Amino acid sequence: MNEAARTAYAYCDALLQREDKDRWLACLFLPAAMRVHVHAIYAFSLEIARVRLLISEPILGEIRFQWWREILVGEREGEAAANPVAAALLDTLVRCELPRAPLLALIDARLFDLYSEPMPSLDMLEAYAKATVGQLFQLAAAILSQSAGSELSEAAAHAGIAYATTGLLRALPWHALTGQVYVPKDVLDRYGALVEVAQVGIASPALRGALAELRDLARAHLAKFATYRAKLGKGAPAFLPLSLCESYLRQMEKRGYEPFETMIQLPQWRRQWVLWRAARGMA
Repeated sequence: MNEAARTAYAYCDALLQREDKDRWLACLFLPAAMRVHVHAIYAFSLEIARVRLLISEPILGEIRFQWWREILVGEREGEAAANPVAAALLDTLVRCELPRAPLLALIDARLFDLYSEPMPSLDMLEAYAKATVGQLFQLAAAILSQSAGSELSEAAAHAGIAYATTGLLRALPWHALTGQVYVPKDVLDRYGALVEVAQVGIASPALRGALAELRDLARAHLAKFATYRAKLGKGAPAFLPLSLCESYLRQMEKRGYEPFETMIQLPQWRRQWVLWRAARGMA
């Protein structure tokens, strides 16, 4: 690996440590030679996820997404070399022989983030989670195991739905500030909760019922993922971030929890302990 590549990977490491501490801590349990490549995949996802925060209108986000699509299909080589995340990502795709289609699908799914339309249905939420977080789990596992298969794909899909749903529930305070609603409309309707109430951050009893259903959804997919755990082989450590979900879900069920006000966090020592226990269980 040349100096330019080392610099690009170091940038991804620092970005992940600053912006996504849970995944960064989980990566500490991965083999060092593979860790940098998982960092690159996660750093790319971060770049896509934070586009909405950097734009004043959706069309500017779509332009940025198109830039990334062109990077992935081999265009804009000079610009890619000058962007540390793009450089590390392209190097990872070549070295680890990874497909590019999942990353293009991730960009397409993230188009939803650019607009303030509510998530229409539970099926759409699951599809969004699979195409975003599920793809990341699958690619990270492929890096570690240097293989892919239907069981890995199914495990990653369940892991993605569980992790994404937990993350979206944790992010409710931030989503309310920007008028985003990831709680599916059909779930809100089932409890008589209005989309507008969720959009402005009012925690009605009906909304709390909808959120409880989403916590059940996350746990159901955690249970489904568990049925694949023994079959993941060397790819198993890629799923370590999933071990933090239950602790976060429990915090949402404590007395005094306010969906749009309570920050769902764990001290770093506890996150490291949970991850360490999960890593031991995979050894």
